[in-house]
Amino acid sequence: MFKHILPIQIRYNDIDQQGHINNAVIMEFFDLGKSDYFETVGISVTPESDFTVLIVHYDVDFVGQMLFHDKIEVRTRLEKVGNKSVTLLQEVHANGRCCVVCRTILSGYSRSAHASAPIPEDIKERIRQYEGQ
Repeated sequence: MFKHILPIQIRYNDIDQQGHINNAVIMEFFDLGKSDYFETVGISVTPESDFTVLIVHYDVDFVGQMLFHDKIEVRTRLEKVGNKSVTLLQEVHANGRCCVVCRTILSGYSRSAHASAPIPEDIKERIRQYEGQ
């Protein structure tokens, strides 16, 4: 179940020559969903905080088409939290039907050390509380 749902406004330049939402733009939708998810959970990923997360891997499956006038939303949820990584599952829905599925692995990162870092326990707890785990 997805608790976090972010509506997306489609812009004219999001559309390709066939009238579909461009695949590269869809990746931006996933980024917006991740940013809003972390903000909602209470995790600061702004440049001012030392700890952040970086995308290290993602898998994307395009399973349906999306058009200019469709009602678009990005759904985001935690799939797994480990010692140094978080895995998120996201879907982009158009008019209530799933069109794209993305699984993203994000690594904890310390800006000051310029290196991977463990996910702080308070952040793990905030995610789990939000997700009801």
